[in-house]
Amino acid sequence: MQSRIAVFLLPVATMMVVGLAASGIAYAQISPEEHASHHPEEAAKTFGESGMGGMGGKEMGGPPEGTGPGMLGGKGGGMGGMMGGGEGGVGMMGGGGMGGMMEKMGAPKPKDLYPSLMELPDLPMERRGELEHEAHQRMIAGTRVLSEGFDELSISAGSDDFVAMQAATAKIREGLGDFESGLAAHRALREGKAPRSVALQWFKNEMNLSDGTPVAASNAWLWGMTPFHTIVMVILVLFAVTMIWMYFFKMRRAASLLERLASSEGGGSTGVGASASGGAKLGVGRGGGGSNTTTTPNSPSSTDCCDTDDGCVTEQDVKGVSHNGLLAVGKKKLCKLRVAKIIQETEDVKTFRFVACHGGGIPFSYLPGQFLTLTLPVAETPIKRSYTISSSPTQGYFCEVTVKREDKGAGSRYLHDQVKVGDTLEVKAPSGKFVFSGKESDDIVLISGGVGITPMMSIARALTDMAWPGEIHFIAACRDPAHFIFESELKRLQEQFDNLHVHVAMSRIKEDLNGYTSGRLNKELLAEWVPKIASKRIHICGAPAMMEATKAMLAELEVPAESIHTENFGSTQKPKAKVAEKQEARQEKATGAKVTFATSNKSTSLPPDETILEASERIGVDIDYSCRVGTCGECRVKLLSGNVSMEVDDGLDPDEKEAGMILACQSKSTEDVSVEA
Repeated sequence: MQSRIAVFLLPVATMMVVGLAASGIAYAQISPEEHASHHPEEAAKTFGESGMGGMGGKEMGGPPEGTGPGMLGGKGGGMGGMMGGGEGGVGMMGGGGMGGMMEKMGAPKPKDLYPSLMELPDLPMERRGELEHEAHQRMIAGTRVLSEGFDELSISAGSDDFVAMQAATAKIREGLGDFESGLAAHRALREGKAPRSVALQWFKNEMNLSDGTPVAASNAWLWGMTPFHTIVMVILVLFAVTMIWMYFFKMRRAASLLERLASSEGGGSTGVGASASGGAKLGVGRGGGGSNTTTTPNSPSSTDCCDTDDGCVTEQDVKGVSHNGLLAVGKKKLCKLRVAKIIQETEDVKTFRFVACHGGGIPFSYLPGQFLTLTLPVAETPIKRSYTISSSPTQGYFCEVTVKREDKGAGSRYLHDQVKVGDTLEVKAPSGKFVFSGKESDDIVLISGGVGITPMMSIARALTDMAWPGEIHFIAACRDPAHFIFESELKRLQEQFDNLHVHVAMSRIKEDLNGYTSGRLNKELLAEWVPKIASKRIHICGAPAMMEATKAMLAELEVPAESIHTENFGSTQKPKAKVAEKQEARQEKATGAKVTFATSNKSTSLPPDETILEASERIGVDIDYSCRVGTCGECRVKLLSGNVSMEVDDGLDPDEKEAGMILACQSKSTEDVSVEA
């Protein structure tokens, strides 16, 4: 770090030294002998008939006709000799004498304003006006060049372009010279000062010479500099300080990022390695940064984002999912996400984009087809609802859920009617086994109905993001074009990727329209759209009735049952209506099976067709739930005694099963059981 600072400060210090040198302070005197030693070829001419004594010429106080040893007097007096060359010369930089020598020394080229100045007061009034206008234009031009030079210096210093910095400082000096030359001319014309004295003073400034006269205290501000030069130097110093501050600010941010990257323990940008346990050893997804979430100094504290001490992201072995380590998966930790954007997909469907509340990447990762469980503060007692993620896990800085508003759905109504951009919601990291990572098969058939398109969209987005080479058959069933979710994006993806084949059946259009097929999805369309469908892996998502009908059609097409994977979007019955119906019809029997809720110290009967979750609702025992179909895992409780059967147990990890955890929404029994609830 110290070497980098030294490298940066070196050009800044050089620039300040150059600025001090350009301020016009000349404490050192150059003697005639030193000047002659530097220019021996000019010595004879200059020290010959031109002489080096006094000021020379009548106008400069020397002997008449310039016969004496005048410093600026040649033959003919006036400002000839060294200043003009030749007899009686009047040009400040005219002729071949000093003008040629100054060009050899690298001084600025002669300015044609001064030969005219030397003719004052003999110039007519018309010529004086022209000269004053020319001086004014010279000042304006100098100001413009100065402004351009400072702009270029600011830009080049920000990008550490030292060549451009040097060019910018040269432009600043050029503009300053033009401005001072015009200013000197104005002084001669407006203030009535002797033009030759003004020209001589300009010449001394250009040659960095001094006449030994100290600067009056009233005209000097800092270190003998004029007010103008003092202001310029203050600007340069402020600019240098600003650049140094910006450099240290950037380096501090870079150091913070390096610390976060160094703290990670195996989590890559998106890839993961294989573990020894047979599953995939999974770290953080893109943008995660490590095994723990790290907050920046200006971000909310970790307690504002997560309810755990060790952050939202950990590594784990995911078993039962054949993805071979395509993307990382986080544990089911609770975190808060902020709503960054809300997109109206159709009249009753919205997409909600979530980002990390502390900035940076989202604090978990997931696989295409998984879902989020949201905690929604609908009433005094918050409810939990699970929604399939529609975004691609390759987008590590956000995730999206696409939700249809249901009139009887408390969760969807809250999201559509109450949630706005900037709100934060508590979420549980994604889960679910309805996933396809591209490793499970060489091709995939995605069949969706209505809002069941959301997990299919996540899979299609992920596969196309990764340029997956297999064939993707995307089949959607909906009512009409107005209810076709993600229509424009699917068209764009189909145009970009030759291996993506989109087919749409619309039940409420009378004839084929814009490539959409009229009527309901049937087995003839499936056989036509997907050649050799019996050999394909197939994912189905939609309403229960739609999925059952599609599975029957696939069975007729001789598709093996093990090749068909489904995702339920809810229970086939409304849970509250079902509980109320059973509560009215059932009377507790002393000889029947019972369920005991140990924590609540309550018990009730447990008929063979009733789940433990439904029994808990009858007697007011609070057990969290979301999907009620056995996939989210929200209703898991510990079985203390007895045995239960579960039709679906996807919401449980293998280690949870070994620990005696069960899903209350799926657990039934014909014997007495006790659970921790």
